[in-house]
Amino acid sequence: MPELPRTPVGDRVDNIVDWLTDNVNWLFDFISEVLQFFIDALEDLLTWPDPLVLIVIFALFAWWIRSAMFGLFTLLAMALVESMRLWEASMSSLSLVLVASLVAIVIGVPLGITTSRSTVVSTIVRPMLDFMQTMPAFVYLVPAIVFFGIGQVPGVVATVVFSMPPAVRFTELGIRQVDEEVVEAGHAFGSAPSQILTKIQLPLALPTIMAGINQVIMLALSMVVISGMVGAGGVGAVVFRGITRLDVGLGVEGGLAVVILAIFLDRITAAIGDRASQFRDRSAA
Repeated sequence: MPELPRTPVGDRVDNIVDWLTDNVNWLFDFISEVLQFFIDALEDLLTWPDPLVLIVIFALFAWWIRSAMFGLFTLLAMALVESMRLWEASMSSLSLVLVASLVAIVIGVPLGITTSRSTVVSTIVRPMLDFMQTMPAFVYLVPAIVFFGIGQVPGVVATVVFSMPPAVRFTELGIRQVDEEVVEAGHAFGSAPSQILTKIQLPLALPTIMAGINQVIMLALSMVVISGMVGAGGVGAVVFRGITRLDVGLGVEGGLAVVILAIFLDRITAAIGDRASQFRDRSAA
């Protein structure tokens, strides 16, 4: 059987990367400086107070937003992180995750609004989101390192690409699920499209959007260890050191810190989503 000719996809990608590196390197430098500024500022804020003070603040917030039981869990779990001497590494990872999630949400939610209002845009964007979600996460690190070097910024960029699709999909889904009769009533009362979006569709879609934001944060946390491999530091680097040294205890401690952060952020965003649902029900009543 004759062989099919080789398609040099990789060569074409290399050419594109080379062109971008030669012609828009200034843009990558600008993005790198902006992201590093926000990461450093948030990390400084989280590591400025004494760990025990911040642990109490986290516990009180968890109690207020969800329940006393979750507040107690937060107090004990965060105290365990500090007792493992992983507090600074955990706050560094939390800074990276929050900045990456914020960027993914800022890009993803408006894009989701656009796809919900245009079938053509939705048809174009959907396969791109499929590509972003199914491509192995390690692949994103290669161009991120080429464009941004080693450190936290390539970790943030790779995390944004990997975690952004749920923000787009859930926003589009939430807006499309808004009852057409409610939207028609808005039109009947003479509301402008911007008023219908901001006062009807977005408030009613808020619980679904919050579910998407929850998924964004969880996917961003799943990238912590991978980001640690490119010099992003944090508990990801701790886990990576445990792997390279075959140090089971170190790896377990780093992994446990990641799990505690994941549970804390998951329950917090879920509680905010529940409050958004209660707000929607009161608005609909």
